[in-house]
Amino acid sequence: MKSWLKWLLIGLLIAGVGLGVMRALKTRKDQQTAVAAASASKTQTVVELASTDLIRATQRELGQGVSVTGALKATHSAVIKARVAGELQGLTVREGDSVKAGQVLARIESVEYEARVNQAQRQAEAAKAQIDIARRQFDNNKALVDQGFISKTALDTSAATLDSAQASYKAALASTDVARKSLDDTVLRSPLSGTVAQRLAQPGERVGVDARILEVMDLQRLELEASASASDAVSVRVGQRAQLTVEGMAAAGRGPLIAKVARINPSTQPGSRSVLIYLTLDSAEGLRQGLYAEGRLGTGRVSAVTIPLTSVRTDKPAPYVQLLVNDKVVHRVVSITARGEAAGVNDLLVAVTGLTEGETVLAGSVGALREDTPVKLTAGK
Repeated sequence: MKSWLKWLLIGLLIAGVGLGVMRALKTRKDQQTAVAAASASKTQTVVELASTDLIRATQRELGQGVSVTGALKATHSAVIKARVAGELQGLTVREGDSVKAGQVLARIESVEYEARVNQAQRQAEAAKAQIDIARRQFDNNKALVDQGFISKTALDTSAATLDSAQASYKAALASTDVARKSLDDTVLRSPLSGTVAQRLAQPGERVGVDARILEVMDLQRLELEASASASDAVSVRVGQRAQLTVEGMAAAGRGPLIAKVARINPSTQPGSRSVLIYLTLDSAEGLRQGLYAEGRLGTGRVSAVTIPLTSVRTDKPAPYVQLLVNDKVVHRVVSITARGEAAGVNDLLVAVTGLTEGETVLAGSVGALREDTPVKLTAGK
């Protein structure tokens, strides 16, 4: 009897354990079902968007260009240096003064150089007198040779003396020219019309050869020296135009300035591998050297389906856009073929493949949404 009771208790225990396991499995299944239902409910949450959140892919003529920045500099400028050493005299112009081409700006004390000219002239006169003496001696010896009183050797000697005297006279004349050139160099003249930018020496100061005295620049013609990457420089051509904004001009009520590509450096810059582009301004009125300018250089135009660059998302391996199709979000991979600007549009636009004209694209400000997310347009926003 005890054995029977023992097996009964074991059977009841096993039945109880099995019943507990079945209840635990059912509870876990119910929890998983509830989680799946909640997730599905969350996925199907309707997103409300305003009409301003939607953008239509539009066929446009896109203006392509290259951004350019840099400082303005005078196309024509000159540094006036001392060509001879001496005391600087008569320097009266200062920074900001206007000067004309050929205008005398300063002088180097000329007493020493005037004396050198006089010395060279006296030496030339002495050399000329020696020519006269040598010629008379040559003429006399030639007559004596013709009469047979002296040998031809004496005539050759007098001829050599005459040639030497003539060479000495020519050298003296050359020395006179050099001395006169040094005297002329004591006068410092402006090589161009413009404005004094720097005064680097003071009156009464003794300056050496090649000492910097003044810097003069012509502000009537300014240019922008901008650097472009190797890929951008390929599309740049002489004559292309750009719109530039110069610092301080907006505050003065002046709009963008027009500039034109005048030159392109034939070599790249060491290190950066960039290419220098030089743009001249159509009007430099009121501008100064060193002002910072920035703008966009137009390099061409292309007709394509365009959308704002901000609408292209890059949080996946391939660029894509979010489309609104049948009131749901659809992701579509696109390829950007060009960037540029269009008339009447402030945003930077991109030409893309993978879209057709008229399709509705979500603006970049909407953020990332899952595919198949329901969308509801809210009126009045």
